[in-house]
Amino acid sequence: MARFEAAYHRAYSPITAYATRRCDSPQDAADVVAETFTVAWRRVDELPEGEDAVLWLYGVARKVLANHFRGDNRRRARTAELDTEMADLYGHSPDTEVELAAIATVFRALPDDDRELLSLLAWEQLSREEIAKALGLSRNAVRIRLYRARRRLSRTLAEAGVHFTPESRLVPAEESL
Repeated sequence: MARFEAAYHRAYSPITAYATRRCDSPQDAADVVAETFTVAWRRVDELPEGEDAVLWLYGVARKVLANHFRGDNRRRARTAELDTEMADLYGHSPDTEVELAAIATVFRALPDDDRELLSLLAWEQLSREEIAKALGLSRNAVRIRLYRARRRLSRTLAEAGVHFTPESRLVPAEESL
């Protein structure tokens, strides 16, 4: 415990500065710092004494940052994939690039639960029953939440000026309810 506390007090500022300079947002930097010290806590027996602890924590922070960037890249790739899928679903027009940006913005603005449900459906291609198992919900709860999420997505897309036809659905019409 004393070893961790000493390392924390000695390394917090330099590790925070290190993460802040490398992350796009203060929240991401805070996450990296928190994860770095979580690793140090779990591996306190390996934590060196004195100034070596700071150097060791730089190494940990570097690995945590690498994981953070890999996760961020995966999220961006999934978002780009969903943007493409949604563009295919909602048809092409001369304003496709504008619509893609609007779709991406609207999707990111949805509540987390809506995004998760729609992502599991569109990206992971899970059935309602599989989504229910994955989220620990009843099949009926998933059906209702998907209906509401789709409705919110459609309404928000319409408000953003993105138009689509009833045929362009995330799932075939017979599965939509």
